[in-house]
Amino acid sequence: MNPTATVSTHVLDTAAGRPAEGVAVELAARSGDDAPWSVCGTAVTDADGRCAGLPGPPEGTAHVRLRFGVAKHTAFFPEVAVAFAVAPGEHHHVPLLLSPFGYSVYRGS
Repeated sequence: MNPTATVSTHVLDTAAGRPAEGVAVELAARSGDDAPWSVCGTAVTDADGRCAGLPGPPEGTAHVRLRFGVAKHTAFFPEVAVAFAVAPGEHHHVPLLLSPFGYSVYRGS
């Protein structure tokens, strides 16, 4: 089994009815509740709203935070930060759905 978790995301602009291209995404990780966040890397969504260059979190990661720069896709939120628990050896796909005054996330497959 792979000892590290993997993470992927994509961003959809539900008001426009298409993927959100050009969204900056930062991935940070920490080893537990009291540990500081450490930025692992960044990527930008492509024409399909996906981040091909997003790095994986390091071994021993308990929590991951994805920070999305969404100002050009929403009327209210300049950024969205989503933190979630990860399990070693599992893949975690966390899509972001945007609208002008709201957003939602979920664990996908």
